[in-house]
Amino acid sequence: MLILGIDPGTAITGYGLVREDNQELVLVDCGVITTPAGQPLPQRLQAIYQGLAAVIRQYQPEAAAVEELFFSRNVRTALSVGHARGVVLLVLADAGLPIYEYKPLEVKQAITGYGGADKQQVQEMVRMLLQLDQAPQPDDAADAVAVAVCHIHSA
Repeated sequence: MLILGIDPGTAITGYGLVREDNQELVLVDCGVITTPAGQPLPQRLQAIYQGLAAVIRQYQPEAAAVEELFFSRNVRTALSVGHARGVVLLVLADAGLPIYEYKPLEVKQAITGYGGADKQQVQEMVRMLLQLDQAPQPDDAADAVAVAVCHIHSA
């Protein structure tokens, strides 16, 4: 089964595609969709939609896992991420993919066994679970891969 994991963001949306073959996790691809800070929000959201739609067309994942928005003290940041999450959910629904959502705490728990793990611990466990020489880069791509692995462990 090929799972598309997504870490939504307006400036950077990370994606990771992980397949489970004979109980082995295999990283198929990962990367980010970036949008320029000065670009108007509608065009940034459109770029996220188009970028993820292209990934879905290319790889044909069987399901998608999306990181849920966590409460942020910065309302502006929370709204921005919320816009990106909405676009992500729309492109996944348009593609007809089953969508699963995970809180950051759930992802950390599934990857490291500890919900309070820091980013470096999660990335190191992703590296080890996928038997990679180094953790996926940049951080947003690694986070998306972690979301995909979380879904595989939870499914």
